Amino acid sequence: MTLYRTAFGGETFRFGSLRETLAAATPLRSGDELAGIAAASETARVAAQAVLADLPLTTFLSEAVIPYETDEVTRLIFDSHDDAAFAPVRSMTVGGFRDWLLSDAATPAQVTALAPGLTPEMVAATAKLMRNRDLISAARKAPVTAAFRTTLGLPGRIGSRLQPNHPSDDLQGIAAGILDGLTYGVGDAVIGINPATDNIPNAIALIEMLDELRQRYEIPTQSCVLTHITNAIEIMARGAPIDLVFQSVAGTEAANDGFGVSLSVLDEAYDAALSLGRGTTGQNVMYFETGQGSALSADAHHGVDQQTLEARAHAVARRYRPLLVNTVVGFIGPEYLYDGKQIIRAGLEDHFCGKLLGLPMGVDVCYTNHAEADQNDMDVLMTLLADAGVTFLIAVPGSDDIMLNYQSLSFHDIVYLRNTFGLRAAPEFEAWLERVGLIDASGHLLESDAPTRALIAGAA
Repeated sequence: MTLYRTAFGGETFRFGSLRETLAAATPLRSGDELAGIAAASETARVAAQAVLADLPLTTFLSEAVIPYETDEVTRLIFDSHDDAAFAPVRSMTVGGFRDWLLSDAATPAQVTALAPGLTPEMVAATAKLMRNRDLISAARKAPVTAAFRTTLGLPGRIGSRLQPNHPSDDLQGIAAGILDGLTYGVGDAVIGINPATDNIPNAIALIEMLDELRQRYEIPTQSCVLTHITNAIEIMARGAPIDLVFQSVAGTEAANDGFGVSLSVLDEAYDAALSLGRGTTGQNVMYFETGQGSALSADAHHGVDQQTLEARAHAVARRYRPLLVNTVVGFIGPEYLYDGKQIIRAGLEDHFCGKLLGLPMGVDVCYTNHAEADQNDMDVLMTLLADAGVTFLIAVPGSDDIMLNYQSLSFHDIVYLRNTFGLRAAPEFEAWLERVGLIDASGHLLESDAPTRALIAGAA
């Protein structure tokens, strides 16, 4: 194991491994303090960042933060690395790569082409050297598109997940939330329900309701009930109309085991979903959620900082060419991201890392009620993410998820972002919104409530 050291501020700092260097270089967050791996001081943090900046990118191809022999995520990262795609930046250090990304020399085409050659540890390390504005600027250079019934990630567009959760999975209550969201132009990324009761019969009832509603209104979007992936495999075998297969994933084999999932299970579900052929504009059939702190909360972090582990979760998602990936950035709680400042930073990091690794990356801009955060912090993060080119955001009725008991964005927030930045919905969904009279030709909501009344009447 290599010893990393530097003289800084009259002191000599020593870091016993690449893993320790990455942890010490990470901007302050409560989760790393909880794990006992955060830098002991701001001076130590800057010293670790100085060490990291001088490390060749090739270091990450010779030293694993979690042993190859004991972790299937590590094996996936090393075995799938594309050396040809990596070639243009092979000679760079982490600091040099950061500088190149922020320069005019780095074009979107070049940055996008790098994705198969970048490991999650490389992009996590680069993020640790960046200010928030750098994370925004660089992420904008890595557009990613994906498609199922709508095409997501196109320039000038921002997608949205319509999340109509209900504490008792009441079908009428869920339908009311869906219709409300549709009238605000929300739902082009997915209409996605977290079931309050996660079992196969309940999931099938929700799936069938979503599909019937989609077909009744001829809505060009995709639906998803966020049931466990093993349930989804059985549900597909029973012939229920599944569009997207969902799973939460993490950055270590042990953490994924805690989720009840492995790469082999993901492979099985992916193949089954592809075989259904339900997409019309594309066949990206997977939906993944990630979030800083998930491995630590499962005591499965192996001494690796939570931001690096988040990027490793992105490597798992990348294997399956998903339609959607989002970090639920503030959902796990203040033990991992203490306040609004840490949540904002983590959201920008996660989006940057996902985009550089080639993912259609979204964010659930959210916080729990016991965190030192409020809706003003979320306003800042969603605005910054829109500027960064986020693929999609999640919105719930009134920004208050009454089933999961956390705060997210509202339908109004999606309208604000589209109006403020001149962004539009996915083209297929936008054409439907205009056809049913919810928006005008410029993509703005119409004032008339006639389309809303028509939707409600049709649902009665």
